[in-house]
Amino acid sequence: MKKRILVIDANPKQASFCDALAKSHSQSCNSGSEVHTLSLSAMRFDPDLTNGYEIEQPLEADLIDFQAQLQWAEHIVLFIPVWWGGLPAKFKGLIDRTFLPGFAFEYQPNKTIPDKLLKGRTAEIILTLDTPAWYYRFIQGNPVQKQLKHTILEFCGIKVISTTYLGPIIKSSPERRKKWLKQIAKKAMK
Repeated sequence: MKKRILVIDANPKQASFCDALAKSHSQSCNSGSEVHTLSLSAMRFDPDLTNGYEIEQPLEADLIDFQAQLQWAEHIVLFIPVWWGGLPAKFKGLIDRTFLPGFAFEYQPNKTIPDKLLKGRTAEIILTLDTPAWYYRFIQGNPVQKQLKHTILEFCGIKVISTTYLGPIIKSSPERRKKWLKQIAKKAMK
């Protein structure tokens, strides 16, 4: 049986190193996998969850498709640029608008912790940085990985199996970028 893998390029820019990494990963997955790729830059939606959960906000077509892809996937690979130490606003908006009660989690009466509705899935996080990875992790406190792993993905039942840090990207040489692309391709073949 083929493994269903969803690869997400979470960079809002069309031409980015995240895009190149996502393509390298998708093209390198073993033939025993079925791979779907989503690019945040191609998605059109209002990223603002204007009224929180009080008033239902109709989902745009790209958000409905994103939720369907999440339900289809067994494994999710996220390529995310770190901007100002955090997630790009459009990617955070994608999460805000789609990881909704009744889809990603569900509170139950008299329970503090909600039911995790996306159980049975795994995820890998690949972060691109313009700072050295050690500096981001140990000096800046690793906020994206902590937020994604603990307060978003695992909160909804998606088990994070690894986090990879690539950086600094901003002044990296073409040779260094080729090495990172090969590293990601090799990771996909496992």
